[in-house]
Amino acid sequence: MGIIWELDFYSRPVLDERNKKRWEVLICESPLQIDQPSEQLFRYSKFCANTEVNSVWLRQALEEAIAQAAAPPDRIRFFRRQMTNMITKACEDAGIPAYPSRRTVALNQWLNVRMAETYPAMPNYKPSANPSVNLGDSVPQRLPDALVGQQWTLVTLEASAFADFPDWAVDFGEVFSFPLLDLPPDTRIPGVLIFSPRALPLAAWMSGLELAFVKALPSKPPVLALETGASESWILANLTTDTLNTEAQNFETAKQQAQGVHFLATQTDADADAFTGFWLMQELNLA
Repeated sequence: MGIIWELDFYSRPVLDERNKKRWEVLICESPLQIDQPSEQLFRYSKFCANTEVNSVWLRQALEEAIAQAAAPPDRIRFFRRQMTNMITKACEDAGIPAYPSRRTVALNQWLNVRMAETYPAMPNYKPSANPSVNLGDSVPQRLPDALVGQQWTLVTLEASAFADFPDWAVDFGEVFSFPLLDLPPDTRIPGVLIFSPRALPLAAWMSGLELAFVKALPSKPPVLALETGASESWILANLTTDTLNTEAQNFETAKQQAQGVHFLATQTDADADAFTGFWLMQELNLA
């Protein structure tokens, strides 16, 4: 999978000498190991005058970050869709592919801390509402017929169980660092298990997407959807009975109690000892 960076470039609630909002680029490394300490993750930040906001300045900042890092990233994720053109061009000019993604766990946490603690302590701080990222309502698409799971079930695992994740047999997938979120060991982490004879190609297909989160949608009919990329959505299962609807709502409740953390896994059958795919995810309130 290589090294993945998460990037945000946007205005902050801090004014310059002209009473204009200062802009800032934040770059951090995606934690790809279940037990990776946050202090091991690369971070870079730099403010920018609003008169200099362009892809050239951002590319130069990105090159500066690369020079400071132990190794350059293989890809960059960003969640702010209104900055897509500028971020994509700056990254491409720096020779790094960029992908719109809602899988920016480390960046989201860092940005929340800065909004709550860093910016208020700076001169010329001007409180304002967080600029929300309007993603709109996506319409879930059908999975390709060859990839539809034959059976699925909702399960839970205690957070402490993930300490053994490095020993699990997993073909495709991605996790993030539990220390980053400071979840109590007895937290119940909900998950979706999909069983299919074609579990390996299903996992391979999913690995090519920017998996964000699984969510029960009260559409007509209600569905269990897999959200990917900036706004894509896929139907994992139709919730055709009251029992399935209740299970899906219990899944959502468990997610809330686990700070939005949950997982999606694929196996050939319920007796399999290995996962063809396993993704740990967190539904984020991006702003």
